[in-house]
Amino acid sequence: MRPMPSIVLDNQLSLAIPSIDREHREMVALLNQLHDAISAGAPRSILSNALGQLIQSTKNHFAHEEYLFEQTTYPDAEAHRLEHVNTSAWLAEVRRKYDEGISGISLETVDYLKDWFFDHILGSDRQYSTFLRAAGIR
Repeated sequence: MRPMPSIVLDNQLSLAIPSIDREHREMVALLNQLHDAISAGAPRSILSNALGQLIQSTKNHFAHEEYLFEQTTYPDAEAHRLEHVNTSAWLAEVRRKYDEGISGISLETVDYLKDWFFDHILGSDRQYSTFLRAAGIR
């Protein structure tokens, strides 16, 4: 397995919405935890737990964003929600295949999630941050 440095959520990725930034930091910590478990050759139970925590944190974060979109009538909410639906479906499939023993969880999976995460923050999330802050979301 090739090493990957820990993911760092720096100020460049801040959306200046503390609740969202806090959730992003939690998701980064869970991605790092999953990466470290894979790198250490952790047993299935540890990997399954780390993956489960990441999936639950992601679901909670998506629900929170969508709630904020409803509260502020964010105009691009549906397109953003569709990104959430697609990512949630992909994560559910990763989980299903892992639970059924069809495939493992690899560093490539973590790399994909990391890339998606940063693309999502710098793209879609950055687009809503100004709108939500203008609507009073802090």
